[in-house]
Amino acid sequence: MPAHGVRCAYNARMTAVQPSTLTGHFLIAMPNLADPPFSHGVALLCQHDEDGAVGLLVNQLSEYRFGDVLAQMKLECQDSELADAPVLIGGPVQQERGFVLHREPGDWDSSYRINEHWSVTTSRDILVAMAAGEGPRQAIMVLGYAGWDAGQLEQELMANAWLTAEACGRVVFDTPLEERWSAAAGLVGVDPRQLSGYAGHA
Repeated sequence: MPAHGVRCAYNARMTAVQPSTLTGHFLIAMPNLADPPFSHGVALLCQHDEDGAVGLLVNQLSEYRFGDVLAQMKLECQDSELADAPVLIGGPVQQERGFVLHREPGDWDSSYRINEHWSVTTSRDILVAMAAGEGPRQAIMVLGYAGWDAGQLEQELMANAWLTAEACGRVVFDTPLEERWSAAAGLVGVDPRQLSGYAGHA
């Protein structure tokens, strides 16, 4: 069984989780985690409970642009900057599926409220709105997701594979892609060059 991405289905209408979980937190890959696409990865956990965890990587570039995705769905976008926005690799599972991670919850056909700050939507209507300039002001699109079976993430945390920190919109929306790993580590005052052997939570 692979170490990551073992869940094979994602339900956008997941049940609510308890606040004691790491839902809404970043997982920040430690240097010893070298498996692509997790190497130097930052994942935002959308769900974490006794059944396992689901997250979306927010700093791994795919070969696609947002305009490519819209074109595949036969949608036009007049905003050249939006059309050229990068599409990210959200994880190794179901990379043919798109997920929009955004701040304002909105009223979308298939959307899951992660917490009071974050939502993830999988339905076409949000792409139609974004193409028309009417979507969430802060949003990124990813392909695929990462999944962990029950207890698996806890084992990886004990093995010092991840650093954790409360997710921050500034890292996701205002920080260049190549700087998000170090910026996320900086949320807990850690210099990524000194991450080896460091274990911690925030």
